Amino acid sequence: MKTHPKLTGNYDMFRFDSSRYGLTVQHLLVEDRPCDLGPGKPRRSQHEALSQLDIDTLFADQEISDGDMAHCCLAALWLNHDFLDESHTISQSVHSPTGSYWHGIMHRRETDYSNAKYWFRRTGNHEIFPELCLAARELAQTQTLDQETHFLVDQANWEAADFVDLCQVVTSSNTDSEFLAQKIAHVEWQLLFNYCYQRAL
Repeated sequence: MKTHPKLTGNYDMFRFDSSRYGLTVQHLLVEDRPCDLGPGKPRRSQHEALSQLDIDTLFADQEISDGDMAHCCLAALWLNHDFLDESHTISQSVHSPTGSYWHGIMHRRETDYSNAKYWFRRTGNHEIFPELCLAARELAQTQTLDQETHFLVDQANWEAADFVDLCQVVTSSNTDSEFLAQKIAHVEWQLLFNYCYQRAL
């Protein structure tokens, strides 16, 4: 019987709670849903609220110590509501591994997979990868896996390029594998947003 490499940490320690990030974020994330793997449909009802958002209003009375991370939070919120162009404009202006990460996610959702891999290479070994790897494994262990998804319970380290390949294969397939990839992408967004928000302060 194959044993999986031990990962440090425990994914159960992190549960996303939008109320931890202030009223603005809580109102924007009132609906919890799986992340679309493709472009999705922009939520026009949220466009005005997002357009009026900047880092000062997002963080209210809190002192911002890292402006790049604060702008990454803005890119994340636009992306969450399927405004890929607006998210792209912000993320491509953040010249850091985390900016590249949001840039890569945007291109992955745009289905420009080779471009997404380029930006994930620029991301390098991001700090959320160990927790994301563990979360993906735990989610994968809850369902029967196929040839495309079995690597999720075998990988010892998160491989962003492998997840890009998975998204390319399963997007719009309406299968259990697509739903699993959506859940993992959703957790990825939550972990990365939390990472950016905490470091912005």
